[in-house]
Amino acid sequence: MTERFAIYFAPSATSNLWERAATWLGRDANDGDLFNGPVAGIDRDRLLNLTQSANRYGFHATLKAPMALADGYNEADLRAALDEFAARHRPVNLGKLRLASLQGFLALMVDGENEALADFAAHVVEDFDPFRAPMSTKDYAARASKGLNERQIELLGAYGYPYVFEQFRFHMTLTDRLGDEDAQDIAQAAATWFGPVLEDEVILDRLSLFHEPDAGKPFRRVGDFRLGA
Repeated sequence: MTERFAIYFAPSATSNLWERAATWLGRDANDGDLFNGPVAGIDRDRLLNLTQSANRYGFHATLKAPMALADGYNEADLRAALDEFAARHRPVNLGKLRLASLQGFLALMVDGENEALADFAAHVVEDFDPFRAPMSTKDYAARASKGLNERQIELLGAYGYPYVFEQFRFHMTLTDRLGDEDAQDIAQAAATWFGPVLEDEVILDRLSLFHEPDAGKPFRRVGDFRLGA
């Protein structure tokens, strides 16, 4: 079994944002529920075809990317560290999220720079890196070949993920990479579907632990750790 864990931000599973995102993606990573039927006028089969990877990972913003646990660590150790980390850190106001295209992927992103968020994300990356098993040579080579710049390759080697520290951009992915023939339709549907919740400020108030039980299986949300608790 090749299980992995990821440390994400995900809003409360009872929030309107989570419920709309889970319905959009066709799967609730919290309880495993599946959703059928059209969303904002987009046929469900078409939307599922354009959200396969996003569906598998679940609605989230990456803070510590999926990782196999290093020798000597288990899930209980990781949960204990998350409890301790969360108690030491305060919630971060993300402001209102906006829909944007990030390298062809439709996502919810923060508007402008947020130093408190960048600092918090950097602490997550560094504090939990001891739990990360080293990448295999094969996985490193595959990731490094995907158009990364020199700094991103350096970060990939050091932290197993290229988009950390100054390369970090908060995003909550809503689709896979969209072609020109789909981008406009899906963006319009997303604006309609998510419009009611984009007027609300979002508070990063927890770390969410996600679990992939075996390679290629859907990630499940298996724990929340409230900041400042």
